Amino acid sequence: MKFLFASDSFKGTLSSEKIIELLTESANKVFPGCETAGTLIADGGEGTVDAVIAMTKGSLIEVSVHGPLMEETTAVYGKINEESAIIEMAAASGLPMVPAELRNPLNTTTYGTGELIKDALDKGFRNISIALGGSATNDGGMGAMAALGVKFLDKDGKELKGQGSDLAKVAKVDISGLHPAVKEAAFTVMCDVNNPLTGPDGATYTFGKQKGGTPEILDELEAGMKSYAKVAGEALGRDIDNLPGAGAAGGLGAAACGFLNATLKSGIETVLDLIDFDRMLEGVDVVVTGEGRIDWQSAFGKVPSGIGMRCKNKGIPAVAIVGGMGKGAEKIYEFGVESIIPTINGAMDIDEALERAEELYQGAAERMFRFLKVGMAVSK
Repeated sequence: MKFLFASDSFKGTLSSEKIIELLTESANKVFPGCETAGTLIADGGEGTVDAVIAMTKGSLIEVSVHGPLMEETTAVYGKINEESAIIEMAAASGLPMVPAELRNPLNTTTYGTGELIKDALDKGFRNISIALGGSATNDGGMGAMAALGVKFLDKDGKELKGQGSDLAKVAKVDISGLHPAVKEAAFTVMCDVNNPLTGPDGATYTFGKQKGGTPEILDELEAGMKSYAKVAGEALGRDIDNLPGAGAAGGLGAAACGFLNATLKSGIETVLDLIDFDRMLEGVDVVVTGEGRIDWQSAFGKVPSGIGMRCKNKGIPAVAIVGGMGKGAEKIYEFGVESIIPTINGAMDIDEALERAEELYQGAAERMFRFLKVGMAVSK
């Protein structure tokens, strides 16, 4: 028997590394002498760079950048090989970088993310993947593009900094100074939302509240975003407002497509391609995946659905061990995951479940492997 373990971390309790360790121990207990392999995995959100770099044996590059409030800080991105790099925008423009009392999307910028992209281009990387997610920003990607040489000017010709409050002030966009290497590079943006840039389902009204936006702030940002989309679209000669995914990361999705000609792609699909997951499936009998909580959303761009579909395409059964099940969890069965095994083994509150996460996971893993053994005996 050959098992492959590819589970997302259980946020706050179990890392992907620990899960691989627990599964390996349980597999060998039930199937002595079996062959096991594990891969770190992420879906384009937090931890994506670490997972990809670990699996591709790449390295991390540290850069001095400006954070969401233009504070000086350091951030890292990943070198996969001489041509390819991977960037998490949250490393330079993430919500956790802004103290709760200072969260206001009028004041935040993606400038630091642009500095990471610039550094990657300056170092010669020409295949650049950018993970969107966890942003503190709603600047339409202005800050990031400003760091790459684009000039956003107000009605008096004054250059704007590129924060949320500048959106309404943009009267002209000068792209002549855009980093020349952009034309030579291929950008992939990891994005699992289809929101447009503006409107009730756009960047501001969908994601702005969690970044500190009050109703009044959101109305101001939305008006500014509509104006910005029109001016930037005219300068680029293309509509950046109605692109699926344009509203991701406060509009960085729109800027990446419009200014960098980026391709939007599912986060989990991008990660699986980067780590050559299909090759890992060769000779595998069963794949074990999972996440902390599985529900209807798990079928849309999360680790279990991405893993499940790759397994389904290869005719390999996949099962998911999860911390808990929510409404619509069974939808994952349509995506190649054959069974769901929750770790909870009795009535308990969330604090107890978190405290006993390792013990509960190992118990669930052993139950799962024992069921597999029964299934094998029945099929003979």
